[in-house]
This record gives sequence, C-alpha cells and structure tokens, in this order.
Amino acid sequence: MRPLIVDKVASVAQSCRLGREVKIAAEIPCEEGIVIAVEVLSDKSTYNTLELVSGRMAQVKRGDIIVGALGHRHALFGYSGHIPEKLAPGDTINLLNLGGVMGICDSVNRDRGQPFECRVLGSVLHFPYLGERIGTPARVGALTLPEDPAVNIRGIPAIALAGTCMDAGKTAAAAAIISRFSHYGYRVAAFKATGVSLRRDILAMDDAGASASSIFTDFGVVTTSPKNGPRLARTMLTRMADTRPDVIVFELGDGIMGAYGVEAILHDPEVRKALSAVVLCANDPVGAFGGVHLLRERFGIEPALVTGRSTDNEVGVRIIREQMGVPAYNALTQEAELGEHLRGVLFGAQVGS
Repeated sequence: MRPLIVDKVASVAQSCRLGREVKIAAEIPCEEGIVIAVEVLSDKSTYNTLELVSGRMAQVKRGDIIVGALGHRHALFGYSGHIPEKLAPGDTINLLNLGGVMGICDSVNRDRGQPFECRVLGSVLHFPYLGERIGTPARVGALTLPEDPAVNIRGIPAIALAGTCMDAGKTAAAAAIISRFSHYGYRVAAFKATGVSLRRDILAMDDAGASASSIFTDFGVVTTSPKNGPRLARTMLTRMADTRPDVIVFELGDGIMGAYGVEAILHDPEVRKALSAVVLCANDPVGAFGGVHLLRERFGIEPALVTGRSTDNEVGVRIIREQMGVPAYNALTQEAELGEHLRGVLFGAQVGS
C-alpha cells in the first residue's frame, strides 16, 4: 500500500468519494467495477476529455494520473474492449470512454482515433473499517442490485425512450419531455437503464427539471448487458416510483439491437406491463421504419411517437406519419407539441388544456 496524488477522478468512481490523495495496492482483481489508478502515456487531439465526478469535462493529457474503473464496452460508434484476465502495475490498459471505463481495446472507430494508452499503477483502496488501516479494492456503486426484483411503480405512468442506435437523440428527447412535463407542473423522475458509465445524460435530465435521477452505475454496474438489464430496469423503476413523482422517464442507452440489454428489457413482461409509452428515436426514415416494425413485431409494443434526426424537417415527419402511421415530432423544435401529445397518451389531456 502506498499513497498517490491523482490529477483527475472519473465520474464512474463518483460513489467512492475519493479526494486527490488515494492509497493504492499492487493486487488488482480483474473484475467489473474495480477502481484503478493509471498514468496516461499518450496525447490525443480528438475524444480527449474525461468526465469528472463533478460532471465537468476535463482535457486529458500525457502524464496525467487518473482514476477510473475496469469495464467492457461494445459501442457502434466508439471503442470496443474487454476486461483483461490479469493486471499488474506497469501493464498497459486503454481508456474506453469519457466516463473513465478502462479495459483492453479490441476495435477502434476511426473518427475517435486510437484510445489513450495508460500505465497501470495499482488498485485504489477503500477503508471500510473505522479506525483500522485495512484496505480493500474499491468498487463503483453505492447501492446493491437485487437478484430478482419485482416492479412496483404505484400506478405512476412511465415513458421509455428507445433508439435505433447510439446518438439517435434519446437524451435530447428525454430532456424535452422532462422540461415540458415540468412546465405543466408534474414532478418527473428520470433514469438511464442501459449503456456504459457516463453521467452526462442524467445530468442533462437534471438540468431539464427532473425531481430525482439515477443511473445504472449507482448499482455497481459499469456496462449493462442482457443478463443484468432487466434487473436494473425493474429495480430503477421501483426506486424512482418510491420518490413519488407524477411521471417516470427513462432512457435505454444504445440501440434496440445492441449488446447492452435493451432487447432483454423490452422482452421482460414486468417491465412492459409498467410502460405507459415508448418513444422511438431514429436518425433517418429507414431507421424509423425498422425501429417501428421491431417494436411492433418483436415486442408487441406500439410506439407512442417517433423523434430524433429523422424528424429534423417536415419531409421526415411526413414520411413517418404517412408510411408508418405513427405520430412524429422533433424534440428540439416541437417540444411543446411533443409534450402535449404524450400528456394526452398518459393522462388523456386535451391539446392546449
């Protein structure tokens, strides 16, 4: 065990409440969520920032000592990587995302450039025993994920946002919905159920007026999967309902067809029963067509509306409405209309009332 001064603590480790001085050890369990310290060995001109525990984005440069956590990633428009089977001080590891998830990169997206290479310094220690200098490897997450949780949302309506892929406009749509419902006087609880640890999206929901928010990382999950996705969705629906909101809004990160468990969540009968509306976010009309038919045919879900870049102008809106028979609104330019439509779906409210 030795002390170490760090430059940046990534948001994935927020629950650990670390300061600038940490204690590290040479023994590193190669498990998801284990918090480690590394030294950055390279510089980058793109995708070169790190989300801090404060929520601010900070530029990463060669020589920085940063704290992140082990995890895997399978991103369509980003890096893909895995947790190594063993790890020791001096080994090299990659920074896989902006939230501080670290692993061995398997696949590079050319728009992002090569990932940061980092030299492993050790595992960051947590001291659970008051007054004793007995440290254990720190892990992300302050809450425990139940093994077989039930859903109890107390009759509160829930809106899920699903997308055709990552960066399809889900967070922008969630923020628009939260903002509009807040203007109506409703208390809105929000969460992100799937993806790779990054708090940016729920911070945007907070900024839009969410009365309570959460992300899967709070439960010790760095990267979601089909195995833990339904458990997370059930648990977080119930937890948000416990805050007694009027509406629950949650984002399913990544796409309906992906590695992070969105399909498993939409297949889960308890989750589907809890849903009052599903909003589909799509980048283009063809994606919207595929997403609508996937929801209808594979999951038995009729989307409440389509939004995303496919609705950036009247051409896309008209195609979706006429060829798919689904309402379409742009979350950025038609926030009021989108909110009025969903208020009608959830509460039977008349437009303008």
